[in-house]
Amino acid sequence: MSAIFIYVTAPSTVEAKKIADAVVADRLAACANIIPGMHSIYHWQGKIEEADETVIIFKTRATLFQAVEARVKELHKYSAPCIVALPLEAGHQPYLDWIMAETKP
Repeated sequence: MSAIFIYVTAPSTVEAKKIADAVVADRLAACANIIPGMHSIYHWQGKIEEADETVIIFKTRATLFQAVEARVKELHKYSAPCIVALPLEAGHQPYLDWIMAETKP
């Protein structure tokens, strides 16, 4: 069984906390790190935009990606939110075991 990190951006710390609380409460992730203060510059609908955002990093099972993605989309205000999986090539085994123990099989 493999673990992944899921990287999500949100428009505010309040929304990031709402999303993180729900995903962790549903046992779709063992942990969510909320990192405020990111500034993004991006193309959107033909223009260059800028926005302050908050990053969420979920620690979970690879098999739960689709469930996390669905839950985030349900709660997220963006029409095309960033929800991407980052594979873990290696890790401290007790930590990886903890992720598996704290998430839905």
